[in-house]
Amino acid sequence: MKKVTLTLLALTAFSTASAANYIGGSVGSGLSVHYQSDLTTNSAIRYGLNLDAVNFNFNALSVNASVDYLADFAGTGPLGGFTPYYGVGLSAGAGLGSNLGLSAYPHVTLGLNYNISAPLSVFVEGNAGPYIRVGSGANTTNIGFGSTARIGLNYRLP
Repeated sequence: MKKVTLTLLALTAFSTASAANYIGGSVGSGLSVHYQSDLTTNSAIRYGLNLDAVNFNFNALSVNASVDYLADFAGTGPLGGFTPYYGVGLSAGAGLGSNLGLSAYPHVTLGLNYNISAPLSVFVEGNAGPYIRVGSGANTTNIGFGSTARIGLNYRLP
């Protein structure tokens, strides 16, 4: 029984020691803050909150939340300090002001991460995918294809 308990304690210590957590933010197709947690040494999940000024019109704001699964490309390793990654995600949001409505945006992501020095890293990424928007009044329902780009900063939590 003691061996089983010690083995479980060792596995728990190893799994929590290898997982890193980050907070960060980005700017590009809007302002964003996020929390990211490593699932393995090569993959992570990121939860974000975004504020977008649609076409830089501050009377048409959009607030959305997103969940993204991110993974490093297999077998590439850091390329000159850059780590390429890909991902899939889903954003759901609400338009405010003259942009009143609800939206959903499933997307794929490509990006590059660069570790400046522990605990800071920067990233640049883009994503693209179909979107659906359901509006009210003059803002009708529409379906289309969207894309975003951003540059951001991650801070690894101790």
